[in-house]
Amino acid sequence: MPKLWTPSRRHFLGYSAAALGIGIVTRPSFAQSTPQHGGTLVVSQSNDPVALSGIAHTGVSGEASKALEGLLSYDFDLNPVPQLATDWSVSADGLTYTFKLRPGVKWHDGQPFTSADVTFSLNAIKEVHPRGRVTFAPLTEVQTPDEHTAVLKLSRVAPYLLTAFAAVETPIVPKHLYEGTNVAENPHNNAPVGTGPWVFKEWVRGSHVRYERNPDYWDAPKPYFDALIYQVIPDAAARSIAFETGEVHIGGGANVPIPVSDLARFEALEHIGFDRRGQGYINGVQRIEFNLEVPFFQDQRVRQAFAHTIDKSVIHQTVNFGYGSVIPGPIADTLTKFYEPGLKTYAIDTGKAESLLDAAGFPRGADGIRHRLTLDPLGGSDHHKRGSEYIKQALAGIGVEVSLRTQDFPTYIKRVYTDRDFEFSYHGMSNLFDPTVGVQRLYWSKNFKPGIPFTNGSKYESAAADGYLEAAAIEQDPAKRRQFFTDFQNQVIEDLPDINTVSTVAATVYNKRVVDHTTGALGLAGNFADAYFVS
Repeated sequence: MPKLWTPSRRHFLGYSAAALGIGIVTRPSFAQSTPQHGGTLVVSQSNDPVALSGIAHTGVSGEASKALEGLLSYDFDLNPVPQLATDWSVSADGLTYTFKLRPGVKWHDGQPFTSADVTFSLNAIKEVHPRGRVTFAPLTEVQTPDEHTAVLKLSRVAPYLLTAFAAVETPIVPKHLYEGTNVAENPHNNAPVGTGPWVFKEWVRGSHVRYERNPDYWDAPKPYFDALIYQVIPDAAARSIAFETGEVHIGGGANVPIPVSDLARFEALEHIGFDRRGQGYINGVQRIEFNLEVPFFQDQRVRQAFAHTIDKSVIHQTVNFGYGSVIPGPIADTLTKFYEPGLKTYAIDTGKAESLLDAAGFPRGADGIRHRLTLDPLGGSDHHKRGSEYIKQALAGIGVEVSLRTQDFPTYIKRVYTDRDFEFSYHGMSNLFDPTVGVQRLYWSKNFKPGIPFTNGSKYESAAADGYLEAAAIEQDPAKRRQFFTDFQNQVIEDLPDINTVSTVAATVYNKRVVDHTTGALGLAGNFADAYFVS
């Protein structure tokens, strides 16, 4: 058995202690009292992004909020703060949202930003964005009484909506560069022209993305760095070295950017800090997703057998070294308003699993094999590959032979969501700030749309689950809304289109020379306008 799966008790407890000891350091004691201009901030990441704009994609990283902006940003408690909108109000009946827009803002090509850009962007997101189809389903019209006012008219209340206007989720793009084009294929998705603090300069695939300071940014004298570089470093060990040597300055956010096994050692490095804040917009989970178009997985007893075999606590303790939490259902424990700990669980019982497979018509053959499958870990992710190795090992015990197929991130996305050429996968997904936005997209039958990533990849169809999700989306009473999501989770756990395993522990790793990098719930998906180096 590989060493990964048999850490000693002392080894495991050491990493658990390190997890508890990771501190929050926002500014070293030698920081200047006033921000300083200059320098290039280098951000580490493991893969090329799918795109540099989130107008039609959810597989974007922090770059998506550097050139482009949203109407709002959010503080650590998810309260809205101004960005392209300076003021906003919601009518008493919840059906009208009025935004007053920031005057004097220009796109990076010099054209003025107006309410027409807001109208175009919101309508486009409703049409082509994987989550936007759900988020903006109630949006019937955007009225523009003048160039600096946008009025959203809804067909029904949307209690989650005011939290959905961040740049990384709902970017505002220039109408004059998108109108009359296929929005999802517009070249500016990979060479964005925005209103933000950073101007896109180049994307060398497999190497880096470079932005330079916007000298005409509306929030002068910000930003402070001369440039940002997002450096692609696929190997996790190489990322550790880059942090130690100062080749990169910051990384992480939704996932820790270095191997979990390095965290205890990194905690002792004087020039390295950890920040666990800035994750309130994400709330990630790890999940096994079954392709319900594959005949083998159409029998619920097969999926139940897998649930009785794959031990979530092993994933938690050996793959994650004790970080995160075992979760029973689709909602992460970090999304505390909606998390329900007392849901049904499937006890680990391989004898019962084998009986279920026998009853489903998959007895062991002469070679002891019941069935052969291919498992696709999330492309480019060492973490999901390690988890998949455990899943392969566990299923071998009940006679299911699994082959792992690894590929880069774009190939994985195309295979799963466009070609539908997969049997089951292991990956991470974000709950985001509200289940209607981050969870519904993965289970709502009306959100099965081949070619659009991070939607209902299993092709799960349940009238009951749809009903709970649709009721929660319009329920304004918090207690009733939570109950709808609890009922939905119970339905998913019964139907098993997937198996949610653990919540993701996220942290930013940074060189302590970088200060004010995390200023709200968006974390590294914020715009870095406030960040600067100290000497």
